[in-house]
Amino acid sequence: MSEPRTASPSSRAPDADPARAAADRLARSFGYDEIDPQEKSSRVREVFRRVASRYDLMNDLMSGGIHRLWKEALLDWLAPRTGMHLIDVAGGTGDIAMRFLDRVDGEARVTLVDINDAMLGVGRDRALDAGWLGEIDWIAGDAMQLPFPDRAFDAFTIAFGIRNVTHIDRALAEARRVLKPGGRFLCLEFSRIVLPVLNRIYDTYSFNVVPVIGRYVAKDEGSYRYLVESIRRFPDQPSFAALMRDAGFDQVRYRNLSGGIAAIHSGWRL
Repeated sequence: MSEPRTASPSSRAPDADPARAAADRLARSFGYDEIDPQEKSSRVREVFRRVASRYDLMNDLMSGGIHRLWKEALLDWLAPRTGMHLIDVAGGTGDIAMRFLDRVDGEARVTLVDINDAMLGVGRDRALDAGWLGEIDWIAGDAMQLPFPDRAFDAFTIAFGIRNVTHIDRALAEARRVLKPGGRFLCLEFSRIVLPVLNRIYDTYSFNVVPVIGRYVAKDEGSYRYLVESIRRFPDQPSFAALMRDAGFDQVRYRNLSGGIAAIHSGWRL
């Protein structure tokens, strides 16, 4: 894991156009296909409905288990404390929520939000199997229109979910709205490689191996091809940091993981 980088305004392009253009391009894309933004939520929802039952297994196979280390790095930076109320958006099968509760021996609360009922169902079953009964609230909701009052949560996490949101600027605005003053936003997402030697290897693996794994393990090559392509459409680290600042977050920083294959972005509502 690299040292945190402060995404100061001086490190940005002269205006916000590159970041805004990247967000707009993402809104109009489903992988590499150009679509009407109004169609995107339903198409993404269908992808995750199809892969929900094999989602955790596929994550392990695609990343060699490294996604677990990335999630631990996210929680290391969050530094969970007892009594904290965390909202985990696009929380899917509950991985972040349960890791968070493990760190505080259950002495905290999680509100987990996901737009997909199938993913929530898998997550509830996993939580029950792990012994978490009343510590997690499971809410079907949209990251762009969260069903909560202003200033409701101490911390906000979203892991491998924001690139699937149609309008990420709206999701960031909602994240800031529901955080208490002094609350923290943390996003873990696939990003842009900063080590050139990894580029060709990573592209070969992503486009030639991951869809094949999807075909044989999840019986769904197309969904995993979309997931690979969506990573390439997501804004790079400085551009996403710029969008966070535009949404009103302060002290925006990011850390690259595994040479930039993934990155964690951090910001505060002050």
